[in-house]
Amino acid sequence: MWKDQGIVSVRLEMDDAPLETTQAAEAVEPQGASGPATIECVADSLSAFADLAHRPRLLADEMLWTIRALECSPDAGLVETREHAQPPQASDTTAALPLGIDRKRHLTLVCRIPENPAKAILLADILRMGRSALALERLREEERNRAALWPAPPLEEQAGALFIAEDMQTLLATARRIAPTTVPVLLTGETGTGKEVLARTIHAYSSRASAAFLPFNCSSVPKEMLDSQLFGHRKGAFTGAAEHFPGVIRAAAGGTLFLDEIGETTLDVQPKLLRFLESNEVHPIGEAQPVRADVRVIAATNANLDALVAQGRFREDLFYRLNIVRLHVPPLRERRVEIPSLAHHYLQKYAQEYGKGNLRIAEDTMEYLVLYRWPGNVRQLANETRRLAALAETDAVLMPEHLSEEIAASRRTVPASERVLEPTELVVRIDQPMPAAVQHLERAMIQHALRLTGGRMEETAAMLGVSRKGLYLKRVRYGLKPPEDASAPAVATDV
Repeated sequence: MWKDQGIVSVRLEMDDAPLETTQAAEAVEPQGASGPATIECVADSLSAFADLAHRPRLLADEMLWTIRALECSPDAGLVETREHAQPPQASDTTAALPLGIDRKRHLTLVCRIPENPAKAILLADILRMGRSALALERLREEERNRAALWPAPPLEEQAGALFIAEDMQTLLATARRIAPTTVPVLLTGETGTGKEVLARTIHAYSSRASAAFLPFNCSSVPKEMLDSQLFGHRKGAFTGAAEHFPGVIRAAAGGTLFLDEIGETTLDVQPKLLRFLESNEVHPIGEAQPVRADVRVIAATNANLDALVAQGRFREDLFYRLNIVRLHVPPLRERRVEIPSLAHHYLQKYAQEYGKGNLRIAEDTMEYLVLYRWPGNVRQLANETRRLAALAETDAVLMPEHLSEEIAASRRTVPASERVLEPTELVVRIDQPMPAAVQHLERAMIQHALRLTGGRMEETAAMLGVSRKGLYLKRVRYGLKPPEDASAPAVATDV
């Protein structure tokens, strides 16, 4: 039938063959039925089909709505057959698209092919997009199954050098428990503490690990554009909307959206964000109907959301919806035990990037780094090591004079009370026998070194300035065991 209408290319398109553009254009031109609004509707549908491909019944509803909106096939409908029965087949007058199995029933979209060539081409486009969305979902499922064959390694190594302090280990344990769920997570803490690294770790251990992790800073766009950036817009929906834009939420379909600086969202955007969290639906600007989006949300802020709620600057209902699981990332000055390993980690990274060979940090220099308060947290430490690597000679040993002036001057101003509480320092009573004090000191130093090196004996011995055999004997004497070795997929540690 389609051949008689002079649009053989449409049938070829449905069979995954390239569309003959000239032939299709000749068929459509006389009808005048295809215009900008139709093109936009089809473009919107493509995004919606991809979002719903894992739910056959919802995909059917979306495809039927699109077909009826474009008046391509008024008789289109969904046919259900038993799991082992023969589903409907395509013919010269009908098109059939199997959507999958739902509740032990085959779902097949059946459409009568219209005689109008322009409508027939639109119908073919819609069915092709549905078939592409289903193929994409099959690939996603294959990736999920492949990942399941190799269980994720212990989370302790997942965030690399960042999570050594005891408080951070507790955070990791909680993150590991919530990773497989879809519950929203709220990360709090000062800027630069590693909130995005923790968010990436949660994503890496979730069932969405093979899908996208999309970070979006809510303070990075003008407030009047935040709505369209998050939820999308249609072409021509407002002045300056020259192109269709799906929005960052739909761009993260199937994966995780990391909303940084969530406290910067405006009061007019917050209700739409709340609705999305409750219904998994977004309402793009200029659209008549909402669109579903399967996205897991992790939000972060360095602001006091409780205070913002009290001031009326943040909706209370949105706060409670986000605050189901709250993880607070402490500042670096409260986890100074991580500073040596972090400094070595970033120094090696930038030394390799800049071709500076084996850069090392002198002991005196490390003391400056450990005692500094780091108001910019891990991000500031990373930038300091980057500066050191950029200015250093190849294979140099970095001395205190190489440090930035602010850090070099800080050692003289650290309060004594604060130094007593440092995780890397130890109080030893002097009113006890000397052998007992020495044993106490040795045991604490070995424990600390084993933790920093992850139990690697050669590195631990070198750090303590003893032989490997001597370290082994002391471990046996004090009953110390190195941490269990663990390996895991790397997660970016840039903050």
